Amino acid sequence: MTLNLPINIDSLLRRRTIESERVEYKAGWNPEGVLHALAAFANDFHNLGGGYVVIGVEERDGRPVLPPGGIDPNAIDGIRKELLRLGNSSIQPPYHPLTAAHEIDGKSILVLYAPGGETRPYRARTSLSARRGEWGYYIRKHSSTVRATGQDERELLGLAATVPFDDRYHRNASLDDLSFRLIQQYLQDVGSELLPEVATLSMEALGRRMNIVSGPSEALFPKNVGLLFFNDRPHEFFPATQIDVVWFPDGPGGDYFEEKEFRGPLASILRDATAYIEGNYLKEGVVKHPDKPEAERFWNFPVAAVEEALANAVYHRSYEEREPVEVRITREEMLILSYPGADRSIRMDDLQLGKAVTRRYRNRRIGEFLKELDLAEGRSTGVPKILRAMRNNGSPPPSFETDEDRSWFLVRLAVHPSFPNDGRDAAEQETIQDKHLEYKDKSKISRDATLQDTLQDTLQDTLQDTLQVNDRIERLVGAARHDMSRAELQTALNLRDRSSFIHSYLNPALEAGLIEMTLPNRPTSGNQRYRRTSAGEALARKLMESGE
Repeated sequence: MTLNLPINIDSLLRRRTIESERVEYKAGWNPEGVLHALAAFANDFHNLGGGYVVIGVEERDGRPVLPPGGIDPNAIDGIRKELLRLGNSSIQPPYHPLTAAHEIDGKSILVLYAPGGETRPYRARTSLSARRGEWGYYIRKHSSTVRATGQDERELLGLAATVPFDDRYHRNASLDDLSFRLIQQYLQDVGSELLPEVATLSMEALGRRMNIVSGPSEALFPKNVGLLFFNDRPHEFFPATQIDVVWFPDGPGGDYFEEKEFRGPLASILRDATAYIEGNYLKEGVVKHPDKPEAERFWNFPVAAVEEALANAVYHRSYEEREPVEVRITREEMLILSYPGADRSIRMDDLQLGKAVTRRYRNRRIGEFLKELDLAEGRSTGVPKILRAMRNNGSPPPSFETDEDRSWFLVRLAVHPSFPNDGRDAAEQETIQDKHLEYKDKSKISRDATLQDTLQDTLQDTLQDTLQVNDRIERLVGAARHDMSRAELQTALNLRDRSSFIHSYLNPALEAGLIEMTLPNRPTSGNQRYRRTSAGEALARKLMESGE
């Protein structure tokens, strides 16, 4: 494969800014010696970022001899073809360097760039002349390529592991594809001690501190996990990085359905899709019993189960497959589908019981970021949380399904058995929607006490039907006992994630007209405070009367 090198030739030959351990000079084309050098750089024993093989330049005492002797320019295409063959037949796993031809002092040279491989360790044939030659592992020792033996070989084999997809670097991207704004927001959300230093750090330094970039300074690339979290359009690098939410009011066989697609950084689409589902399709039911004062309260689908199932799908899906995470909702069930299936180290029977413990994680780095943002569980606790949430809600247990090849994974959440199947006709449904819109308009237009009784009556009639009020909004309204800042409200609710609090609690409460700003004309003011509206006060009284 040819390319423009990530470093100029003058740096390699004259200024020698690259360590000698990362450069090997060859006076001419020596297939066996080049093969061993490529295997050594691919193994990247000291994690220096691979190295360079310069063909056409003699070496003396570790230094290039200039002017170079060069190679026949007509032989370069043949060398490239031979490199392709050797990379497939004489290195395991197959490995191919990047090549670039240059002219120095009137002589042609060929430079091979060999970055550290993603499937190390690599072994190469020890001899190309023997018909059935043996194989060996090669590493760099100072400025030489040597065969690894003894402790060196054992240590190299200890590095044996395919680099997980999320921890690989993306050669078709650059540091410019990482968003400083998104990184800063993340550090703020997780309360990182790195945040005060951000303004003084270059993107390279910041990326290395966060382990979202990789490679030597002259060939630095973002890692896949960095692009998934800190690029505004990761689907351009990883097609189908999205969550599709589909609502079938008349069932999958009906003529009408609603679909919404969420694209963007992983944390954003997970939050936004979860908030959208909670705000539009999760409803709380209340049943009053004549023989006891306490009402029975339950959700059609419990919020915690939905959040965790969706987070697991984002966490454990493959971003190499061009299939989105899909959420399919009907009046009877919610299905959350992702690709591929659970790792084969997991027994599905154990998973159904909440006892499965995986020995391998598909996206460990993605999981680390999601856990830091409080968006996912860890240590195989996600499935038990889904089981517990469904059980506590009085819902049927969830089911976890896959095929024999583990090519897909499905979480099936059944609706609560006591939740009414909405069989209203169109006219009745339209009336309810009109009442809800009237309530929202009134609560936003006026806060005076003269509307309090009207709003309270409206709340009693529509609160359980509205799609705008959920348990998160109720918690926020209950906590807002006086004028409070965003940080004070977040602390009162014991929430760490600022962004999640704003998206899932504060903004929905503002939109529902239950909370208002004390400085509505200056929404970003440092003196901004939030308080209950008249409708919020009515809701707070209702919650107190019901003992919540």
